[in-house]
Amino acid sequence: MSAPGAMPGGVGTFLRRIPDPQALSPLYRRLLLWFCLANVATMLISVWLTQDLARRTYGGELDWPLLAQAADQAYIKAGREGLVAWAEQTRREEHFQVRLYENGKDLLEWPVLPPLERHLPQLLNSDSIVLRPVPEVLLVGQKVVGSDGVTRQMVALRGPRPPYARLHLLVWMQIVLSMLAIMVVGWWVARGIARPAAALQQAAQRMAAGDLTARVEGGYLQAQDELGLLAREFNHMAGRIEALVAHERAVLQDVSHELRSPLARLQLILELARQEGAGGAAGHFDRAEHEIARLDLLIGELLALTRMEADLPGMAREPVDLAALAAECIGAAELEAGAHGARLRLEAPQPLEASGNAQLLARALDNLLSNAIKFGGGGEILVSLRRDGDQACLSVRDRGPGVPEAELGKLFRPFFRGTNGARAEGHGLGLAIVQRIARAHGGEVGAGNAADGGLRITLSLPLAGVKGAAAPAA
Repeated sequence: MSAPGAMPGGVGTFLRRIPDPQALSPLYRRLLLWFCLANVATMLISVWLTQDLARRTYGGELDWPLLAQAADQAYIKAGREGLVAWAEQTRREEHFQVRLYENGKDLLEWPVLPPLERHLPQLLNSDSIVLRPVPEVLLVGQKVVGSDGVTRQMVALRGPRPPYARLHLLVWMQIVLSMLAIMVVGWWVARGIARPAAALQQAAQRMAAGDLTARVEGGYLQAQDELGLLAREFNHMAGRIEALVAHERAVLQDVSHELRSPLARLQLILELARQEGAGGAAGHFDRAEHEIARLDLLIGELLALTRMEADLPGMAREPVDLAALAAECIGAAELEAGAHGARLRLEAPQPLEASGNAQLLARALDNLLSNAIKFGGGGEILVSLRRDGDQACLSVRDRGPGVPEAELGKLFRPFFRGTNGARAEGHGLGLAIVQRIARAHGGEVGAGNAADGGLRITLSLPLAGVKGAAAPAA
């Protein structure tokens, strides 16, 4: 048994399904508003027609004393001719036959109508009387004293209604006008929804046909409802797809170029080995093994570059001590640095934590250290860590020849090696991987030549606990 005052289950379920007004979407509110307006317009038209119908059908009461005074004034001012003109006008407008009597004499001198013959004495002897001898006939008698002091009696007769005022015609008129009001409002609402939907459909069809420049255009982009938001999101999506396809095409062209060279060398090595026979093939096989190792390294870097966009946005995040991470990476790179005559040094005056994936951040720092060791020309490589507002800045600076200013903006493009590329082996993918890792962590990476020589690459990451630190860049 439910508790006293508890709402029945069916009604409670219905009320719970009613949406919160604050959560109603703009499109929902728009449709609800126009639906209400259509019903209000239909209601107003129906009320007006119903009132007119009732007035015509049941004969709304007129102000009989006022009508009698009007008839008396018309007679006083213009005599019988004025009274005739007034009576004809009243017959046309109010559908009444009006007579004016003085001392029992009809001032219009018209024949007595049959409905009046029986009740005329009663109408003339009453100050004010309304009779309905039959439902469709109305008889009125009203005494009036004119401005000339003479007492007269107005007698009015209304017979059956004319055909155009019949009930069924007015009902059909009400139905037609109500449907017309609903159709006009419905057409306006449907037009407001169909036009942006058609623009979205056309843009989608153009994209499906291969036109990646297709966008939704027009005033729909400024709308603040779901359709406007959908149009803006579609354009954003289309721009993103166009940029990704253009990037992938460029990467595919670069990959084709990079793979062509080692494959051509392998083909040449195999041809030389075939010509020299088993006796001189050992050296060629060593060179072939070296080329295969380079291909394997290139393919591995390409896979890593491709996985950045697929894996990083959903990666697990945790606070990462950048000073400890830098010290660990420097320790792992000491052997390679010694082989190139370089020395690694760390400056980290304070511990800084970034929110991210320690393994991927270590990969980015390894790539920066490897790049500095390869192109630094020996000498000291300084790794420094500092705080800049809500950013942690990790810099790797070498003592090499630097990079021409015109090439600084291209360093992070896949497969770009620049004029210094011949100084060391590589495929130009290390810094591109660093940039993608930085952007996936909501940070950025930049490069610049130091004033006293060498190249400085700075990796900026949001500090742990800073709002927006866990959100990857688009």
